[in-house]
Amino acid sequence: MIRGLITSHAAIALIAPYSIVAFANAASDTSVGPANGPGAPIAGTVGQIGASAPGVMVDVEKGGIPRVRLGGPVGAGDWLTSDANGAAVKVSAAGQRTIGQAQQPGVAGDIIDYLSAPGVDGGA
Repeated sequence: MIRGLITSHAAIALIAPYSIVAFANAASDTSVGPANGPGAPIAGTVGQIGASAPGVMVDVEKGGIPRVRLGGPVGAGDWLTSDANGAAVKVSAAGQRTIGQAQQPGVAGDIIDYLSAPGVDGGA
């Protein structure tokens, strides 16, 4: 674990590689599961390993320039959020939680680099 860039969390479900994950029980622990949309309490993204089953530990990338699987078309520089399946899509409305900014264009299924900059979009 690289403190501050990657942290380990218990997975509550199977997590596909390069997915966006969210805190599953934010009020009581730091477990994570696949993010289920732009309002989810996003924790970061997982790398090429993901989580093979509930209860296993998964590394969550928190900073730098990680990679993420796309759920739709994006352009370089677009701000990214989660779709219902934990894939990255372009922010479409103010108030959506973001994981960061795409560093290259792509379409659904592509794995791209993004600049980690978590937050809430102030205006799409």
